[in-house]
Amino acid sequence: MLYYLFDYLDKNFNIPGTGLFQFISFRSALAIIFSLFIAIVFGKKIINYLRKKQIGETVRDLGLEGQNEKAGTPTMGGLIIILATLIPVFLFARLDNIYVILLIFTTIWMGMIGFIDDYIKIFKKNKQGLPGKFKVFGQVFLGIIVGATMYFHPEITVRLDDNVQQQTFQTVTLNEQQIANRESKALVTTIPFVKNNELDYSRLITWVSQDYAKYAWILFIPIVIFIVTAVSNGANLTDGIDGLAAGSSAIIVITLGIFAWVSGNVIFSDYLNIMYIPRTGEMTIFIMAFVGALIGFLWYNAFPAQVFMGDTGSLTIGGIIAVIAIAVRKELLIPILCGIFFIETLSVMMQVSWFKYTKKKFGEGRRIFRMSPIHHHYQIKGYHESKIVTRFLIVGIILAVLTIVTLKVR
Repeated sequence: MLYYLFDYLDKNFNIPGTGLFQFISFRSALAIIFSLFIAIVFGKKIINYLRKKQIGETVRDLGLEGQNEKAGTPTMGGLIIILATLIPVFLFARLDNIYVILLIFTTIWMGMIGFIDDYIKIFKKNKQGLPGKFKVFGQVFLGIIVGATMYFHPEITVRLDDNVQQQTFQTVTLNEQQIANRESKALVTTIPFVKNNELDYSRLITWVSQDYAKYAWILFIPIVIFIVTAVSNGANLTDGIDGLAAGSSAIIVITLGIFAWVSGNVIFSDYLNIMYIPRTGEMTIFIMAFVGALIGFLWYNAFPAQVFMGDTGSLTIGGIIAVIAIAVRKELLIPILCGIFFIETLSVMMQVSWFKYTKKKFGEGRRIFRMSPIHHHYQIKGYHESKIVTRFLIVGIILAVLTIVTLKVR
């Protein structure tokens, strides 16, 4: 909202300083500052309110050291992340940007699903929470909305040819319509570590016949649904020990922010010779607000945690990360960038599959890990929570650097 106010003041009254709001970098800086302030200052008030209302975590007895001490710790702290993200976005972002609209919808939708799940667990005393089929329905619905918007919305485009960035850079006087005429609606994504690393999803179906290109959305939308579901569930599984989900998510989101910044800037994308995606730069404001919210939440969620995010936070985090990755056409980098989520999910899948297989074959279920997700495996081995989280975050940083390196290693 402030963007439109200062834009009006700048155009009509030429007041000094109001033009700063035209710069994404300036608004991004304000967004992260405000989100940090909201998460740290008002986050404490929210935690006290949750504690007063006895909205505490019910801990299952898994035999883990220090587990009983966590009982009663306020949960549903994901509300802090959601509020600290959305308030700066409404203040500083352009609310007519389709990418920002998608991310706001994702935040509210996934936050609502997680909130209902936490509400049932806490107030209805049902440890199972929201039935899994309803969670999956929510994730599938979000995937359909995101996939359909990415395919059908006229403002979601990429460059039409390899020279559009250089042409736009050299001809600074090109107006928006001229630039728009050089954009394409192609369903293009980036393949890491491959020369000429752009893949058009329509090619997966046009090998049968070129006439099928218009039906590429039938293939694209299920892919988006799978990505949204996988990442949101991965974030949910990672939220098992203090600070792990918030810390690893902050690293992932910062990396995606770099991609959004360079992909949405015609000069930087030309310099790095990467895909230019118009209008994605505005997502940087949302991303920086989200980073500030995660770091501010981590202030209270680091060991020993004063608050847990609950499904209100973890499902929201996963959904947002998935949508950002899809928007900047880096969804194929998710197994690397979201490697922590991937490992956590894979450990559960391996454990369950092996247990069922060995029970059927030998009459007794056997385990690969002492407990899954894998962070609990290390807890049982005697590692302290802080050490596990620190080492996981180091791995997350390494994976983030490797992801950024893919910009040039092909």
